Amino acid sequence: MTQRTALITGGTSGIGKATAELLHSRGHRVMVTGVRNVADAGLPDDVLVVRADARSLPDIDHAMERARRHLGSLDLLFLNAGVSRPGPIASTDEEAFDDLFDINVKGGFFTLQKALPLLNDGASVVFTVGAGEGIGAATTAAKGALTPLVRSLALELAPRRIRVNAVSPGLIDTPVYGELGVTREMIDSWAADIPLGRVGAPADVAEAVAFLASDAAGYITGGDLVVSGGMGVHARP
Repeated sequence: MTQRTALITGGTSGIGKATAELLHSRGHRVMVTGVRNVADAGLPDDVLVVRADARSLPDIDHAMERARRHLGSLDLLFLNAGVSRPGPIASTDEEAFDDLFDINVKGGFFTLQKALPLLNDGASVVFTVGAGEGIGAATTAAKGALTPLVRSLALELAPRRIRVNAVSPGLIDTPVYGELGVTREMIDSWAADIPLGRVGAPADVAEAVAFLASDAAGYITGGDLVVSGGMGVHARP
């Protein structure tokens, strides 16, 4: 049986890294891109790690050429590269706004566009979306733009049986919180607000991505799989 292949953007830490490790353990040939920890991502030796900034079309072109040479074709494209910029509208400047849309929206859009020749018919594309509410208006706008994009792409690529879905993590314990100044005590305190009683781990989201990429999800496209431990779930009367 031919080994399945996967390309993961934002794959050198957090959710992307956990997904790369999980898919590799299940026999996939994997390539990841990223801008942090590229020289020392701590991934298995046969996982190809390529430096590529999601905002840069030349970087995306370079990554696609490396994917073509290393993997040949793609069964999964996991568009996980993304950023959040907390803050109210009053303090959001143009640079932060552009950065959010360049990485979260433009980066995913053009990475998929340039990956189309590599995607096998019947392949799976997964976007990391997640909630922006409560983080900041600009982050909410950038994250929110991905939801209709996923639905539109699902229809557009359906003739090739390429399934396009989203995964929306809730509070996941990743290194990004440290970069935002969030302490371990703060993360632990959030568990009280989560119905399942704990903050999520990157591996929780990795399992969801692996499901969406699998044959078991072969009739699912245009969807959004929420991995939040129940946050955002409200009882209906």
